Amino acid sequence: MKMYHKKEIAYERILFFSDAVVAIAITLLALELKIEVPTDKPLSFADLLAPWHQYLAFILSFLNIAGFWKTHHDFFICIKRMDEKLLYLNILWLFFIVALPFSTSVLSNHFGNTPAIFLYSLNIFFISVCQNFIWDYSADRTDFMDKENIDTSYQANTRIMLNLDMLNGLIAVITAFFFPKAAFFFLFFKLPVFVFAALYIGGNRRNERKKLRR
Repeated sequence: MKMYHKKEIAYERILFFSDAVVAIAITLLALELKIEVPTDKPLSFADLLAPWHQYLAFILSFLNIAGFWKTHHDFFICIKRMDEKLLYLNILWLFFIVALPFSTSVLSNHFGNTPAIFLYSLNIFFISVCQNFIWDYSADRTDFMDKENIDTSYQANTRIMLNLDMLNGLIAVITAFFFPKAAFFFLFFKLPVFVFAALYIGGNRRNERKKLRR
């Protein structure tokens, strides 16, 4: 009778693969930057400024991918093991990361149009949802994190920031139908995230001051 052996996930290989995919995705963004000037025409500063919408879309996506990678990197400082479900959640996260150059090209070519902003916002929202799934699944497993060496406030703050990221994406998705440029503004500056984070941090500081006064 053959014994069933549980498959071990090659943890380090998954992380190296994830970093490589993110690096490719962030590099592909630059390929969409083009200046449509005939070769026989002298290049002017007006020509350099003409594709400003492409520059904005590039900067936004570069910052987003860099931010998502930083969050993913921070996750796997805490997460020390991986099973098949976490592997598939990570692959789903990579799928939406890889899709971002496409939604960026749509956004840069149709800047300000509702469908373009909606597609881009939806892409960002799904990435943030996947991040939440990765963290929540890992945090709920007793053997995936060395929780004794992870500060409880760090875990709580991480969960809050992930939820705020997801909320920011959801607000942008909804706003895209009514005020597409406002949705782009929310995505660029993450205004809801900063507002809620400021309120949360301010509340914690007030509570700490009250404790010190007692």
